[in-house]
Amino acid sequence: MRSEIDSLLRAYQPENEQERRDRQVMLEYVQNFDNILERENSFGHFTASPWIVNKDGSRVLLIYHRIYDSWGWCGGHCDGDGDFPAVALREGKEETGLSSIRLWREPPELFSMEILPVPPHVRKGEFVSAHVHLNLTYLCTAGEEENLHYREEETRGAMWVPAKEIGRYVSPWDRDMIPVYEKLTERAGKLLEKEKCL
Repeated sequence: MRSEIDSLLRAYQPENEQERRDRQVMLEYVQNFDNILERENSFGHFTASPWIVNKDGSRVLLIYHRIYDSWGWCGGHCDGDGDFPAVALREGKEETGLSSIRLWREPPELFSMEILPVPPHVRKGEFVSAHVHLNLTYLCTAGEEENLHYREEETRGAMWVPAKEIGRYVSPWDRDMIPVYEKLTERAGKLLEKEKCL
């Protein structure tokens, strides 16, 4: 599995300095750890996120995270599963209740990568030390007409927000995520516009 992840990371073309540097760190994790898909790796482990937009990319689906106490994207742990697009899709459906979520391309293409800090917190009654998520993101689309049914044990809500106003919904203590969300919003808009012109 390590060689497959290494190949996936090396095949991805970073679009900015953040991604170039984060990819290098991810590659070092792959070389130095065996359990990079398991949350038992207390330094950091791979996660996958869907960046869920409506059909034209004008709106983004967010959930209210209990750990971060802020509106943000869906995503979650791989827990041993190296099929990152499947993990991203599963997490999006579980956390929003939407069955209409679809990967933007088949076969799926890696959309973005980020190393994300996770603060210390309590999960299911046990303390979890601060660590990082080596996150791989996949672009997804979904229909706004379907009712949202968020997962209450992890989130406090789910809603569609205007893509260009996403910064208004992020809590002050989670502001470091705004550049990530802006990057994803801009990238999704360009891809969907390009597809519309084809």
